Amino acid sequence: MTQTTRSAPSTHTASNRHDRPTTLSLRHLSRDIPAGIVVFLVAIPLCLGIALASGAPPIAGLVAGMVGGLVVTMFSGSALSVSGPAAGLTVIVLDAIEQLGSFSAFLIAVVLAGALQLLMGVFKLGRIGAFVPTSVIKGMLAGIGLILVLGQFPMALGHPLEDMPSITEPVALFSGISPLATLIALFSLALLVLWEQPVIKRHRALALIPGPLLVVLGSIAIDRLVGGAMPGWALGAGHHIDLGGLSGPSELIAQMTRPDLGALANPAVYTVAITIAIIASLETLLSLEAIDKLDPLKRHSPPHRELKAQGIGNMVCGLVGALPVTAVIVRSSANANAGGRTRLSSLIHGGLLLVSVAFLAVWLELIPLATLAAILLHTGYKLAKPALFMEQYREGMRRFIPFTVTVVTILATDLLMGVLVGLVCSLYFLLQSGYRSAITCTRRGEHMLLKFQQDVSFLNREEMRQCLDAVPDNGELIIDARGANYIDPDIREDIDRFVDNAAARGIVVELRDVEGTNGTFGHVESPPGAAHAV
Repeated sequence: MTQTTRSAPSTHTASNRHDRPTTLSLRHLSRDIPAGIVVFLVAIPLCLGIALASGAPPIAGLVAGMVGGLVVTMFSGSALSVSGPAAGLTVIVLDAIEQLGSFSAFLIAVVLAGALQLLMGVFKLGRIGAFVPTSVIKGMLAGIGLILVLGQFPMALGHPLEDMPSITEPVALFSGISPLATLIALFSLALLVLWEQPVIKRHRALALIPGPLLVVLGSIAIDRLVGGAMPGWALGAGHHIDLGGLSGPSELIAQMTRPDLGALANPAVYTVAITIAIIASLETLLSLEAIDKLDPLKRHSPPHRELKAQGIGNMVCGLVGALPVTAVIVRSSANANAGGRTRLSSLIHGGLLLVSVAFLAVWLELIPLATLAAILLHTGYKLAKPALFMEQYREGMRRFIPFTVTVVTILATDLLMGVLVGLVCSLYFLLQSGYRSAITCTRRGEHMLLKFQQDVSFLNREEMRQCLDAVPDNGELIIDARGANYIDPDIREDIDRFVDNAAARGIVVELRDVEGTNGTFGHVESPPGAAHAV
């Protein structure tokens, strides 16, 4: 009888099992509360800025942050991931609202996108991110970054939302500039860049202070001081966040946009829903992989469960008038860096967002729009910094070309089309690589060797035919297929035809493991049909 010995689990394994985020544990409360506060302070300007960049009401971004913190967190399997409105969806949302005609019609697409994500999680499609080449993903993020930079530049110069010139109109862009708004934007950008320098990160106390929070507080101070001292430079109401004068929870509920059920009759709604579901899922899964690498406890977040959580969250977003949400790396990394350990930190951040919007909206309206523009400009630059382009270039044309094609297509059309074109471009290089390396043909005098070095398909058919046509009469051909696990039926058909005609040309054909066939055929004394005896 065989006796099985079971060893006791190690302390490390037991600790990891105890820390798995299957429940909302209070075990790390002393770490999760400060981390939740930090994430909340980072989330406020990002939620507002992304809403403005998306052409949606500012309240829609804040409500999306609440849903990400309070709803998605409850269903998520990730300990440190934080969900909310994402910069990666701004392009889609902006175009979709314009295409569908209203924000309320867009909300129906968000509900449908959430339902699709939920189904993707149920059918265990959480690994789809692994099938998108890194060059295309980086191209997608770089394209989003460039659009953010181009879109927020006019606001950074002080142009109000209702009269925003395009960056392609230089005369209008640089006329009517607000000196104070420009000063605030430059101050904000300088402080954001400074706060990422090693000299700041080396000081733990400074590193714990969120850069966006300092930017917001500093910008409000500059606005009040300079505007008071120099009335001619003072910013008007159109240069500040407008939350409609919210003063309580009842007004918050009243301002939430309801989805337009009549939009279900519009076919474009379903296209938008599919686009949101795909892009939001990709961004979520990529963020999930990144945040797992930052987890000090080395836990693994279940991707299928995360898709379900995001789907439920986006269905709620569509119903309560919020922007679509994804897992977002900026807030998630802030959570990890601030010492967060469980999902409680994300839940705290969502609760603080709810309280601040419901009871402190008047203070949020003090934030200049130029500040939010600077935060998004900084975010866009980090997504599309020149070093990224140089990195892709150094890795070779097989990466650089799909990356560049994705970026250019996104700028010229839209996000989904850019990703699809990038995928096609990557697939072309993959097929080209397989085409070139699958078959080698070597000739020495009257002897030829046709070798399959990997799986061969119909794409290699013409190259193989050229080799077969080059075999001289009364020559010898060896077909060595030991390197291929699979041979396309079209390829086998051409081989069989050549073997059947070999005897008439005096050619000797030796097959080595061509789908199990081994032997010598042709003018030697072998039955004509022997080549087919597998």
